[in-house]
Amino acid sequence: MIKLDSVTFSYEYGDETFTVHTRRSIKSDLVSLDISTDGDVFTASVESSDEIVITELTATFRFGYCESDRIFLNGYQSWTDSYEHTIYDKMKGIDHIPYGIADKHAFSQYGDYTFTGYSGAQGELHGWSYGYVRTGDSYNFVGSLSEDCGFTLIRTKTYSDELIFSKDCRGLALSGRYGGLKLLLTDGKENEVFDRYFDLLGMKLRPEAKPIFGYTSWYRHYQNISADILGADLRAMEESAHKADVFQIDDGWESVVGDWLYADHGKFPEGMQAEAKRITEAGMIPGIWLAPFVCEQNSILYMTHKSWLLQNDDGSYVKGGSNWSGFYALDIYNPDVRDYLRDVFDTVVNVWGFRLLKLDFLYAACIIPRRDKTRGQVMADAMDFLRECAGDALILACGVPLASAFGRVDYCRIGCDVSLDWDDKPYMRFAHRERISTRTTILDTVFRRQLNGRAFLSDPDVFLLRSDGNTLTTSQKMALGEVNAAAGSVLFTSDDVAFYGDEEQRLLGGFMRMRGAEVLTAVLDENELTVSYQLGEKLVTRTYKM
Repeated sequence: MIKLDSVTFSYEYGDETFTVHTRRSIKSDLVSLDISTDGDVFTASVESSDEIVITELTATFRFGYCESDRIFLNGYQSWTDSYEHTIYDKMKGIDHIPYGIADKHAFSQYGDYTFTGYSGAQGELHGWSYGYVRTGDSYNFVGSLSEDCGFTLIRTKTYSDELIFSKDCRGLALSGRYGGLKLLLTDGKENEVFDRYFDLLGMKLRPEAKPIFGYTSWYRHYQNISADILGADLRAMEESAHKADVFQIDDGWESVVGDWLYADHGKFPEGMQAEAKRITEAGMIPGIWLAPFVCEQNSILYMTHKSWLLQNDDGSYVKGGSNWSGFYALDIYNPDVRDYLRDVFDTVVNVWGFRLLKLDFLYAACIIPRRDKTRGQVMADAMDFLRECAGDALILACGVPLASAFGRVDYCRIGCDVSLDWDDKPYMRFAHRERISTRTTILDTVFRRQLNGRAFLSDPDVFLLRSDGNTLTTSQKMALGEVNAAAGSVLFTSDDVAFYGDEEQRLLGGFMRMRGAEVLTAVLDENELTVSYQLGEKLVTRTYKM
């Protein structure tokens, strides 16, 4: 049972800071804090008659954890590791990485490291937006119903039986009403609690979204793509026994990240309109990759439009990470940025003819909050803007705080990037939580499975069956493909299927049969993941070595 212990509200007014700890609503001439419970919904909202600056809004509850409990707390964005933990587990930030390395690669920008403390203590776990404590097949579910007004940090302190919710609203200047915390605290079976959550959110899937099978160029060629290279892969997909719905061109088609109106002429001499036409004539939906909220340091945009870049308080430009030549975030509230992106989307969709847009590195829009908007408000505005720009084209969101994508996109990545190795290079295992890892993305897909068909259609990233450059064993390839097929709605590969032999064709046929299967249970026990699937009238249980 979850029981309220206290609400902490702190704010600055003038030169003074005021803090209150209470279980009941309070009101002064300046500020009111309204605390209420309606069935299984808890609310703590704020109203001010003059401008204040919020420094904390936290609700602490008591919860009795049991030895056998498993805890799931959703990671900050698409790539953040998200799977069930024991009550004794720890979470690792990036403090263990030497500062010079962490700063050079801008590791802090990919996740929540600059605004969330990682204690490293046993039982101190955290996540965002929703989570649960599972005892057997019973779920104590917690979920925010107000992420558009600010992300909700969920923490456990299992050693002191605490469950803590904090609104990411520090520094928010407020005059008027602020929705604050609005939480669903309920229990029941898996489908009961998740259905209840998304019913209260009023979630409706976009009717255009359908489960899709297809190809993406990234994990076969990375940025080394061209019209000739993709033409060969397109012909292979045309001739495959399994008809593809989508052929998606990933990163590498553009001249430089950020300069989206300029394709690399050397790679695509006929331009991108010709590529979309070729894909359409092959009977597939043409897809293309963009990272609309960032530009790399080598781009024309970066060199000629510095005023478009997001700035820190000290006037420095906000880094997004270390990919490419290093990249920076754009200010989505700058009218010129918006005009530019409208032009980009109009060109890509209406002139070139692409119908599926993989939009990546979206977290960059909300790396820093504004004085008048929280990160959650910024990200909600950013996603609404993308939906407006894309029109009726399909959106596959990636690298995004997931709650901001709920109901706004057709498809969404729910795990980190796969690797051609099982768990990436050994030295990378000490990096940030958003690093690439086939092992981790399988766990992300399984333990975020409840989002598929409720929040959007889930994209678990690709399966890989080829042997060329791929160190995955047959059992690892099978685990990746089966989990992707059953727990997601986007089943993509980056293989040249023309080179599939009998073994690869057998595995692919098995994946296709797993599409539409229901994941009934998933249990991670040290290095074994046991998943039970309902496949038609057949119950299938698999144990995968992790």
